[in-house]
Amino acid sequence: MKLLVVNVNTTQAMTDLIGQSARQVASENTEIIPLTPRFGAESVEGNFESYLSAVGVMDCVQQYQGSFDAIIQAGYGEHGREGLQELFNVPVIDITEAAASTAIFLGHQYSVITTLDRAVPLIENRLLLAGFERRCASVRATGLGVLELEADSERAINAIIQESLRAINEDKAEVICLGCGGMSDLQRRVQEATGVPVIDGVTAAVKIAESLVQLGLQTSKIRTYAQPHKKKIAMWPLG
Repeated sequence: MKLLVVNVNTTQAMTDLIGQSARQVASENTEIIPLTPRFGAESVEGNFESYLSAVGVMDCVQQYQGSFDAIIQAGYGEHGREGLQELFNVPVIDITEAAASTAIFLGHQYSVITTLDRAVPLIENRLLLAGFERRCASVRATGLGVLELEADSERAINAIIQESLRAINEDKAEVICLGCGGMSDLQRRVQEATGVPVIDGVTAAVKIAESLVQLGLQTSKIRTYAQPHKKKIAMWPLG
């Protein structure tokens, strides 16, 4: 089984981190193929960058030479999953939805701990679109940019733990979702510090993707995610 794990930004170090986290939980017969878009922002923290990343991710997957069984979009609250579902028959898993769908098996309400406050509405909208907002106690921001997660890991982990504890004590969250692909290596430390289940969307998405492939399931092509109509598209950057 081959899973494409696509970073939504162009920072290779973050792609490497995401790929490493994915491999840690992948089954022995699963090959993880991390991909970095050839264009886009170095970090995605707003609507403009998110829409840009959606095109970059679609281009990245279309440029990939080889077979694959599922696609994981490793961006939290980002646009683009639906476009991938139109373009490809294989299962497409967004890490935002993977984390939320896993959380509802483990507690009554969950909270998402993310980076900057401006990312909160994007995540809330993605959860609303996916139908997971009713079980979401809160989406909290640490105030750290995406690239700061790697640059100052101790500051990042402390901020994530503090916001997680506030979500548990003030918002009554019973499960915590880490709201950024760049947090994928912090799951264990946050869980130890908070005493509640902590979900990383990357690793959750890997197990969901594996299950769908093993069940022989693919994206429905009847209506919503039917293949795009063939037509001329002027100056389209996709490969």
